[in-house]
Amino acid sequence: MQLIVAVDKNWGIGKDNELLVRLPGDQKFFRETTMGHLLIMGRLTLESMPGGKPLPGRETWLLSSTITEHPDCRVFHDLKELLHEIAIRTPGSGKEIFVCGGTKVYEELLPYCDRALVTKIDAEFPADRTFPNLDELPEWKVLRESDVREEKGISYRFCEYVRK
Repeated sequence: MQLIVAVDKNWGIGKDNELLVRLPGDQKFFRETTMGHLLIMGRLTLESMPGGKPLPGRETWLLSSTITEHPDCRVFHDLKELLHEIAIRTPGSGKEIFVCGGTKVYEELLPYCDRALVTKIDAEFPADRTFPNLDELPEWKVLRESDVREEKGISYRFCEYVRK
């Protein structure tokens, strides 16, 4: 299992249930990377999607203690139930699993991920949601980084972290 996230200099990821900034290159990377695969997210992340609906072309699983069912997503009420389904359903399916938010879901599933695709934005934004700083966690290391890109006057790069 892996995760995908965009962070600012302080590892902020969102404010008021919105992304800190929308960068077309990062959105394209997310779309191309996750298309045809399985996304795991929480209720608030789903609500922040256009129309509050799952993204097209991807299967969406929700980890939520507040939603009992959803017409367009599989709903799991606790981590144990979700991990059990991942273990029995996904091997051999050809689908990669991407954890894509929010903060609580990232924190719960980070110990089960062996890869993290992090868009590092070289700017600071007011944030009320953060992601653990992988640079400070000894079990994670940067495998590769892209060249710096710039859009809307903001520099960013794509980093791939792996668990040591």
